[in-house]
Amino acid sequence: MDAHLRAGIAVYNTGRYHAAHDAWEDYWLDLDSGDDERFLHGLIQFTAVVHHATGANWSGAQGLAESAGEYLAALPTDYRGVDLATVRPFLARVADDPESVDWDDPPKLTHEGAAIGYDDLDFAATAVAAEVLAEADDYGESVVEDAIGYARRELDETGEGRFVGQLFAFVQEADQRAFVYTHLANHVERERAKDDDVAGLF
Repeated sequence: MDAHLRAGIAVYNTGRYHAAHDAWEDYWLDLDSGDDERFLHGLIQFTAVVHHATGANWSGAQGLAESAGEYLAALPTDYRGVDLATVRPFLARVADDPESVDWDDPPKLTHEGAAIGYDDLDFAATAVAAEVLAEADDYGESVVEDAIGYARRELDETGEGRFVGQLFAFVQEADQRAFVYTHLANHVERERAKDDDVAGLF
């Protein structure tokens, strides 16, 4: 869960409120009922609260704040490293009166005491974030998925490589993301061709 959790927090903390839930949703859907399921359900709804409210959808934000607060209510204050002592009172304020909240500065999510960003992610969390950003920004999802596969192969073989570096750049360098993606797609196309050549030998 840690990679998905940290990736979603980093995406949220950069202001991509709607996209953040994608880092958690597939993982959450596979969970049985229990604390982890309630925790991720609550975080997914928390990000939706902020997304709706920043678009002035007050009724949507208010209703989701009530249900998100219910999902998170019985969990420990620090659950899986996330400070719910900040999240729960914020949700209560939104449920009471969403228009009174300062939506120019919604609360950051923290993990292990830090409001993490893309630079704080290891490779596993960066891979999750890369898939989320590719989907949210209409980049080729299959290119990013294959790049992640090639990067994992590099890590297994040498511990580093160009796909690893380019995936970190794709996530971390938002202003250069389109440029990085073009290079990543070219490298993926060449690697796919190599794989096809090898497969043709057998």
